[in-house]
Amino acid sequence: MKRAIGARAGARRRDAAATREALLAAAAELFAERGYDGVPVAAIAARARVNKAMISYHFGGKRQLYLAIVTATFRDIVAGVEQLAASSRPAPEALRQLVALFGEMATRRYPHFCSMMLREVVAGGKHLDPALIDQPARLLGAVQRIVARGVADGDLRPVDPLLTHLSLVGSLVFFFATTRFRERVLTTRRPAIKPPHASQYVKHIQDLLTHGLAAERPGVRKRA
Repeated sequence: MKRAIGARAGARRRDAAATREALLAAAAELFAERGYDGVPVAAIAARARVNKAMISYHFGGKRQLYLAIVTATFRDIVAGVEQLAASSRPAPEALRQLVALFGEMATRRYPHFCSMMLREVVAGGKHLDPALIDQPARLLGAVQRIVARGVADGDLRPVDPLLTHLSLVGSLVFFFATTRFRERVLTTRRPAIKPPHASQYVKHIQDLLTHGLAAERPGVRKRA
């Protein structure tokens, strides 16, 4: 009897976890496609194939569901970048790994986040809690520390850390947020152009950063 009760409880927990994950996935897709204001609760429930009451049950409402997605994504990205900033890796290597980390997050773990955040940034961040605004600031701080270390070690030119951060993150977010539009433009052009793969762009930004920011060595001239 106890074994049967325990089995049923375990099944309920698995069902609850599956429902929660389905809601997170469906909401992320829709928020990326339409923005926060363009997504009704019923649409999220329909895509997740659950009763819309489950949104309130698991998250408390649409806003809390939205914040749960943003919070979890920022937490992982910031943790990874802060780990790179705290490491003893040379700055050029840390920057290359930072770009690779961002690419992996944007293509595998959180494929809808860049589109969500581009919409949120255009809206002025009005759907974010004040505490969440601290997450981009932490990301900036981590990049600044990497750049400052590279300048101090003589590996990087004395570049502006803030402008470096904006160039890096801005270009990556825009690339991953505009995939569908870019593919439409390039494939309807005659002759059509094959859209670049995400891995190609990641390597391009890695090379652009490390070569463009590299300090000149005595007796070594950069190629024109």
